[in-house]
Amino acid sequence: MHLSIEKFSNKDDEKWDNFIMNNSINGTLLHSRKFLNYHKNKFSDYSLLIKKCASIVAVVPACEVVEENKRIFYSHKGSTFGGIVINSVYNNISHIDSVISILEQYLNEQGFDKVILKNTSEIFCNDNTSLLDYFYFKYGYSSYNELSLYIDFKKYDSIIENNFSASKRRDLKYSLKYNLQFKILKTDDEVNDFYKLLVLSLTNHNTKPVHSLEELLDFKNSRLSDIVEFYGVYYKDNLIAGSMVFNFNNTVFHTQYLASDSVYSKYYPMNFLNYNLIREAYLNSFRFFSFGISTEKQGEILNTSLAQFKEGFGAMSSINRTYFKELK
Repeated sequence: MHLSIEKFSNKDDEKWDNFIMNNSINGTLLHSRKFLNYHKNKFSDYSLLIKKCASIVAVVPACEVVEENKRIFYSHKGSTFGGIVINSVYNNISHIDSVISILEQYLNEQGFDKVILKNTSEIFCNDNTSLLDYFYFKYGYSSYNELSLYIDFKKYDSIIENNFSASKRRDLKYSLKYNLQFKILKTDDEVNDFYKLLVLSLTNHNTKPVHSLEELLDFKNSRLSDIVEFYGVYYKDNLIAGSMVFNFNNTVFHTQYLASDSVYSKYYPMNFLNYNLIREAYLNSFRFFSFGISTEKQGEILNTSLAQFKEGFGAMSSINRTYFKELK
């Protein structure tokens, strides 16, 4: 089977995004140029298109990273998911085999020392991606797993709190005593307040946001205006908890960031926030609610308390798998 590879260029933007959103089995907004292009000054883009004649068989959003004098083909360091994105028409044994084979051959020819491919989690896919997993195994890739928590509304009681653990129902009941307010954050000033809260919350966990305030405002007002939403919980006009949410094709309601002010922990604002976010997703007919991962250091460390906190809302577990291989 003859496939060809070409490096992505800016003229391919529209064609790329049309493929991601309309023709692929595992493409998401995180693979789109609309999202990835805001990284263009952070990373050296090395995205690829794999074709059969004029038809796109697969794309690989990626950047070139140099670590310890090794050139790494990283798909994609600026996104939760990267990996090989497959055309639904070509999701079969012969094409998937050929795609991984030609990609590896190409990367060797280009002098890369290592390849890292971040698979799309199954709840974000339109079809089964088992063939990708199998052929990564067949071609000798190693992998690491990160644990993600999500809610499947097909298995969820319509009375939201009935799905919660006894302790979460109790905490929600306490939070309702304090006249907390839940609302969408619409203005730039409100998003600025959320960002300050996010920085404070993450500082308490010895980390910091991946995105800057300017990037969040760019998401809200331009780049992802139809996809991103901000929500907040207020106590007496003070923002005490909040979230930035991504809408994945009206199917997955994903909490990209969750933050709260520990000073107000006795009011259980995170319980109140999550209850209302879950309710928002359910009422708007989403299939899944995604809490994101609860692991660190490439899955080696499980934040057990965080994972169990999410489980308390009726969440179940899935795997985010990343494949990697040293090249010849």
